Amino acid sequence: MKRNASIDDYLKPLASCPLQCYLTNTLQVADVVEWVLEQVGKATIWQTSFSISEEFLRRLFFIEKSGKVDAIHLVLDFKATQKTLRLWPFLTRVIEHTYLADNHSKVILIRSETGQTVSIITSQNLTRGNRNESAIVTTDAAVFATFHASLTDIMKNHSVPLSELFAQKIAE
Repeated sequence: MKRNASIDDYLKPLASCPLQCYLTNTLQVADVVEWVLEQVGKATIWQTSFSISEEFLRRLFFIEKSGKVDAIHLVLDFKATQKTLRLWPFLTRVIEHTYLADNHSKVILIRSETGQTVSIITSQNLTRGNRNESAIVTTDAAVFATFHASLTDIMKNHSVPLSELFAQKIAE
């Protein structure tokens, strides 16, 4: 987030506004993830993106280190494989399960330990940029269920599970 900016300038608390959106170059998707976790508590996160950056991974590292996350699942695009492999040592310390698939979606699903769900549908990759990005943030359970079912299908049936493949290679 840019200095002198507040997420409250763009988003209202989830409890009072279950469907909201923004279009700005001020917010970063990592800011929104932290903001959601502050409201829902410890949670599991599923993320999809074309690619991920080291800067975004650092943010996730500190989010996870703070104890706000049970597990993180990540789906990236096959075309970003080289970048993903360069980040692999750091990625494995932060993300529990990483998958490669034909993916251009940018969706973040958050389910708290209490069962509260939040879906973030964004134009931003899991990177840091200074471009205008848009997002819709909703607590609608049907939206979460639809995306979660599709994402589970992609992870189980249409992806290469990088984390498992690397674990096998290291064991050999």
